[in-house]
Amino acid sequence: MPLRAKFYIGLVVALGLCSLILGVANWHSDNTYRFICYLLIAALCSGLKVSLPSITGTMSVTSLFLLISLVQLSESETLVIGFIGTLIQCCWKPKFPIRVVRVAFSLAATCLSIVMARRVFEFHFAGASENVDLLRVLATACAYFFVNTCLVAAVIALTEIRPISRVWLECYFWCFPYYIGGAAIAWLATLLDEAMDWQGSLVLVPIVYIIYHAYKAYLQRLEDEKKHVEEMAGLHLRTIEALALAIEAKDHTTHDHLRRVRIYALEIGERMGLDDTSLQSLRAAALLHDIGKLAVPEHIISKPGKLTPEEFEKMKIHPVVGAQILERVQFPYPVVPIVLSHHEKWDGSGYPAGLRGTDIPVGARILSAVDCLDALASDRQYRRALPLDEAMRIVASESGKAFDPEVVSLLQSCYRELERKALAQPYSAAVRLDTDMKIERGSAPATGFETPAASPDFVANDSHDPLISIAAARQEVQTLYELTQDLGNSLSLSETLSVVGVRLKRLIPYDSIAVYIRRDQRLIPEYVNGENFKLFSSLEIPIGEGLSGWVAENGKPMLNGNPSVEAGYLNDPQKFSTLRSALAVPLAGVNGTIGVMTLYRQERDAFSTDNLRILLAVSFKVSMAIDNALKYRQVETSATIDYLTNLPNARLLFIALNNALKLCQDRGVNLAIVVCDLDGFKLINDRFGHPQGDTVLRYVATGLREICRPFETAARMGGDEFVIIMPDVTKEVLEERIREIRRVATDAARQTPEPSLLSFSVGAAVFPIDGLDADTLLSQADQRMYRAKQDTRDRPTTVYTLARAGVVSPLVQ
Repeated sequence: MPLRAKFYIGLVVALGLCSLILGVANWHSDNTYRFICYLLIAALCSGLKVSLPSITGTMSVTSLFLLISLVQLSESETLVIGFIGTLIQCCWKPKFPIRVVRVAFSLAATCLSIVMARRVFEFHFAGASENVDLLRVLATACAYFFVNTCLVAAVIALTEIRPISRVWLECYFWCFPYYIGGAAIAWLATLLDEAMDWQGSLVLVPIVYIIYHAYKAYLQRLEDEKKHVEEMAGLHLRTIEALALAIEAKDHTTHDHLRRVRIYALEIGERMGLDDTSLQSLRAAALLHDIGKLAVPEHIISKPGKLTPEEFEKMKIHPVVGAQILERVQFPYPVVPIVLSHHEKWDGSGYPAGLRGTDIPVGARILSAVDCLDALASDRQYRRALPLDEAMRIVASESGKAFDPEVVSLLQSCYRELERKALAQPYSAAVRLDTDMKIERGSAPATGFETPAASPDFVANDSHDPLISIAAARQEVQTLYELTQDLGNSLSLSETLSVVGVRLKRLIPYDSIAVYIRRDQRLIPEYVNGENFKLFSSLEIPIGEGLSGWVAENGKPMLNGNPSVEAGYLNDPQKFSTLRSALAVPLAGVNGTIGVMTLYRQERDAFSTDNLRILLAVSFKVSMAIDNALKYRQVETSATIDYLTNLPNARLLFIALNNALKLCQDRGVNLAIVVCDLDGFKLINDRFGHPQGDTVLRYVATGLREICRPFETAARMGGDEFVIIMPDVTKEVLEERIREIRRVATDAARQTPEPSLLSFSVGAAVFPIDGLDADTLLSQADQRMYRAKQDTRDRPTTVYTLARAGVVSPLVQ
C-alpha cells in the first residue's frame, strides 16, 4: 500500500475516533426506549446486507435507519447506532477475511458521515415552511451519501493509483437513488412520528424489508450483467493474446518485442492525448501488428542475414495478410487500419499503399516509430542490438522521412523513461489469405539485398587472364581430388576434420573454421581452428538460433552472414568476435542434418558465390566421412561403456585396474578395490518394474561418479554390482568413502515407492596386502562383500562397524 494511502487511512481513523468520543461524551437522549428500539432494529438489519459490484464492500439496510436516526434522535445516539450497526455489518458473515484496518476505517467513515450529515440537518434552510422538513431530510441524506462514499472512494483511488472521480462514478454513483429513497422513508417516518408517536414509524420495518429484497435482486442482476461483460472482455483479451502467441510461435524473437512495443506505444499515445477508443486500438495493434507473418515462410522470418529480392517480396505481404486476419475479428475499435499501415512512411515511400503524412492513421504512425526503435535496440538474427541512444539517433534522423515528426519528438523526450518502465514490468469462418500477392511499393529492405547466388557452373574470377583461370581451375580440381582421397584414410573424427581444415584453406581462404556436430537440439563444436578459437570452442548453439543454428534447422547455406549473432554469445557483451563474415553449409547425413561447417573471415562480405559453390561441392563428401567417423566412435564407445549407466563396463574395468596396479606398484603406494552390491534390487524390479530399476541404477551410477576423486574410477561390473578403484588411500579415507557409498544407496532408495527395500553391501580389498593381481583383489573384495551381505541378513537390526563387517583390512600407512 502506498505511503500516502496509509497516511490517509490513519487520518480518517483518527478523526472518526475523535468524533465518536466527542459525541458519546456529550450524550443526550430524549427517549431512551426509542433509542434502544432503534438500536436493536439497526443491529438486526445489519445482517441484511448486499454485495456491491465493482468493489469488495457491502451495503446493509442499516443506512436507512441511520437516516431515520439522524432526523429523530440526537447526534450522540445516532453515532452509537451507526458504530454498532457498521461493526456488526463488517464482522457478521464477512465476504472476505476480517482485517482490523478495514473495519476501523469503515467505522471512522460512518462516524464522520453522521457528524457531517447532522450538521447539514441542523442548518436552517430558507423556504416555505411546509417543505422545510422534506428538503432538510433530502439534504441530510445527500450529505451522508457523498461524505461516506467519497471517503471510501479516496482510499481505493490512493491504493490503486486511480483518479478518485473515476472510482466514485464507477463504484458508488449508481447507488445514489437508494439514498434518495432512504430519505423519503425517513421523512415518512417523521410524519408518522408526529401523527402517532415514535412507535408509528415502526410500521415501516416490513416495507424496508421488502425494499431490501427488491434491491438485493436488482444488485444481483447488475452483478450478473457486470460479470457477463467482464467475461466477454476477458474473452476478447485472451483472443488477442492467443493471436499474439501465434505470432510468437512463428517468430521466436517476437514475444518480448511485442510487450515492449505495447508499453512504448501506449505511453506515447497517452502523451498525444488520444481518447480511450484510440488507446484500445493501439494496445491491440501493438500486440497483433505482425500477425501477418504467419503467411511468411519461417526460414525467411528467422534468416540470420540479408534478404533476397524474392524473400523481401514475400515479407511485404504481412501487413495486408494481418489486416485480412483481423477483419474477421470485428474489433469494436479501429485496429485493422493501424495494422495495415504500420509500414507506411511519412514521405509516402512505405508499403503497401504508399500513404503519406496525416493520411496514415495516428496509431500506425506511433507504432512504426516505436517498432523501429525497439527493433534497432534488440538482438535480431542478422545483427546484434544497438545501444538505445544510438538507436534513438537513427530514428530521429528519419523524422519527417519515415516517421511523424511529432511522434519522434515525443519519443525522443521520454525514451529513457519508457525504457525503465519496460524493464520494470515482469497478454469464425475460414478465410483464404492472399499469400501469393505482389506488392508494388517498397524499394528494398532496410539492410539491403543479398548478393544473388550464382548457378553451380558459374565461376567468379577477378582476373580476365585466361591462363590464370585455367591454372585456378586445375588447382581446384587437384585439391578436391586430394581432399576426397584423404577423407577415406581414417575413421578418427578429429583426424578427418583436421584434414578437411588444412585442404579446404587452399581453396577458400578463411581466418577461422568451425565444424559443429548436432547432438539432440544443439550444435556442439567438434573441430575449431583459427581466430577466436576459445570463443567458438565454448559455443553450444541451439538448433534454429544464430547463424549456424539457422543453417542446421533449414538445411540451407548462408553466404556472408554475421558471425556475431551466433546464439552462444549473442546476449553476452563480454564475448565479442572480430570476425565479420561467415560462410556456412549444412552437413547432411543418412538420417538428416548431422552438423554445420562454418568458415569465418574478418572482412565484411568476404566470401564469394564461387566459395559457396566449392564448399557445397565438398560438403557431401565431408558429411559422409563425418557420419562414418561418428558411427565408428559410437561402436568404439559402446564396447567399453555401459549403455545404461554410462560407466565403464567390465572390459574397461580390468584394463583400468591393471594400469592402476602397475602405476601403484611403480610408485610404492597402496590401491583399494571396493565392490558394492545393491541389496533388494530384485524386489524393486519385481514390484515396480524394470523401468524403475533402471532409474535406480542410473541414480546410483551418478552418485558414485560424483563421490569419486579425479584419479579414481567407478565401473559397473554387471547387473546391480559396481566396483570403485581407489589409488593411494588411508584407512580413514577408505572408511569415509564407504560411508559415502552407502549414502548413495540411501539416496537412490528415496527414488522408489519403498525406500526401505534398497541398501548397499560393500566389500574391500587392498593391494598389496590382500593380493598382487587384479583377479585376486577382486575375488577378496567380492567374498567380503558377500559376508557383509550375509551378516546383514542374519542380524538386520545390528549396525556393524566397517572392520566387523569384514570390508576393511589393514592398510599400508
